Amino acid sequence: MTAVARSNSIGGGGRGAGGLHVTIESHIPDDRIEMFHRLYEEAFGPLRIKAIARQVLHRSEFHAEMVDPRVAKHVARTATGEPIGVTTLTKHLETVPWISPEYFAARYPEYAARDAIYYAGFTLVAPSARQGAAFHAMIKSIVQVLVAERAAVGWDICSYNNTRFSFADSLRAVLDEQQANVEVAVEDSQTYYAARFTGDGATKGG
Repeated sequence: MTAVARSNSIGGGGRGAGGLHVTIESHIPDDRIEMFHRLYEEAFGPLRIKAIARQVLHRSEFHAEMVDPRVAKHVARTATGEPIGVTTLTKHLETVPWISPEYFAARYPEYAARDAIYYAGFTLVAPSARQGAAFHAMIKSIVQVLVAERAAVGWDICSYNNTRFSFADSLRAVLDEQQANVEVAVEDSQTYYAARFTGDGATKGG
């Protein structure tokens, strides 16, 4: 059985429009991980040729996230229970290999002392539902956790996703809607360069 910590519905009591709801799950059963991985590949696979930094987890890495109870999976589901989106959230920053936990501890010592620093690892929505309510519902679910704990949270968005799907603006809209007392700032950036050598260098510089 899937471990469910709680269920949130869109817009108050009961299920949201069309029966869409979010479950917060600590462990995805092995016999369901392949279905989630197909959804992940459908959403993230195109980034292999769109972003220089690796955006796509290897299958083994994805499996590890799905079974790790330290990583909460906020899963958007239809009325029939079909998963159409997943967002991961954890306060165990060592489970996120591409970030530096020490940075966050030094940057937010008061939050670190309360064990209230989180990282949102990835958010994916099936392409057919990307502009629908699933993304909104999952972020709303995460915001409720963060507000309750007066937490600090980090996340990253590659430029392709930010430009193509306006993820940063969507996140800001949900925060504004929840009327959360929150400050959002760009913490860091990294610029990737490439050089392309042309011509026959052997004939140069004699």
